[in-house]
Amino acid sequence: MKPALDRNSVPRLLRFPSMGSNVPKSDENGRGTATVPSSGKGRQPANPDPSGVAVVMPVHGRLEEAAEALLGLSRLVPAPAQVVVVVDMAQDAGAVARLPSGAIVVEVPHASGPAHARNVGAAATSAEILLFVDSDVVAMPDTVARVTEAFARWPGASAVFGSYDLEPGDPGFLSQYRNLMHHFVHQRSREEAGTFWAGLGAVRAVGGFDVGYRFPSIEDIELGCRMRDDGREIRLVKTLQGRHLKRWTAWGMLRTDLLRRGIPWMRLILSRGHVPSDLNLDWASRWSTLMAWCAVLSLPLGAHAAAWGWAALASGAGFVVLNLPFYRFLARHRGAWFALRSVPWHALHFFQCGLAGMLGLLAHGRDQLRTSRPTPA
Repeated sequence: MKPALDRNSVPRLLRFPSMGSNVPKSDENGRGTATVPSSGKGRQPANPDPSGVAVVMPVHGRLEEAAEALLGLSRLVPAPAQVVVVVDMAQDAGAVARLPSGAIVVEVPHASGPAHARNVGAAATSAEILLFVDSDVVAMPDTVARVTEAFARWPGASAVFGSYDLEPGDPGFLSQYRNLMHHFVHQRSREEAGTFWAGLGAVRAVGGFDVGYRFPSIEDIELGCRMRDDGREIRLVKTLQGRHLKRWTAWGMLRTDLLRRGIPWMRLILSRGHVPSDLNLDWASRWSTLMAWCAVLSLPLGAHAAAWGWAALASGAGFVVLNLPFYRFLARHRGAWFALRSVPWHALHFFQCGLAGMLGLLAHGRDQLRTSRPTPA
């Protein structure tokens, strides 16, 4: 078994693709593969140990921009066996030297997205457990301990994931609202899940992240689906939490909910022919989407017919009632005024979910037409 991270060793710099044979490749479907040997069906050792954990963090841009997240890695107790930082541009030697002692830094020649970067990081280590941490997330000091405890608690699990905590790094209203919504959804979801933060040999065995996702998108969900298809178990660990530092804006939420996650997720669901019923796709969320659309479509018609105005009012009231647990949660942690301000943004979120579903359906239909066209002789 590998020794724990040596805090007295200096960071090492590697360059991709000159890392040797254990580098990510792409199969005929465009999926990245990490060729580091896996442990068969993704089972963990009988007694998972921190010395078998490697933290992989992709960083887009300068290391200085991820300073707080990298500092969090140096505070992990117990320390992981390895810290692998994947960067997509040349870095200042001083910035590399300030990384957690013993870290491995891998430079890729150009920005190619977090999916590819995670595959590169997975290929740079042979640790049994891969713990993926984003560069805008501060891992709690007990993260490694909670991950290893989770795999010991669920001997059949191949991967686990957690949620953001209650204290987002950015003080702005939208950032606070967005991260608290993420926390609320994950804390109320069932423990058996379909996405992940940390995985065993399964990450390598099923081919790694799909490098077709060149921007942050649903690459984690897609890989989780392949794991589940392969008969592997994924668990949500509600005590495994990290502090999200991202500053959310109105445009950022629109782009993420619609283009980066909503439409790709709908296309993935339709291509698989199965609609999950957890996290953002539970029945309360589906009804909330319907209520949001009914309210938005009925409201302008209310100026011409009172019945439509009443329909808009009833839909809005139904939306609020459906989501009262969330608004009570916000009021408890941020006050009643914060909860009240969140209602229109929450309704907009579900309206966008419905729009993403329709656009995803159109995109899926287009894909089907393209694949059904006869090949020219």
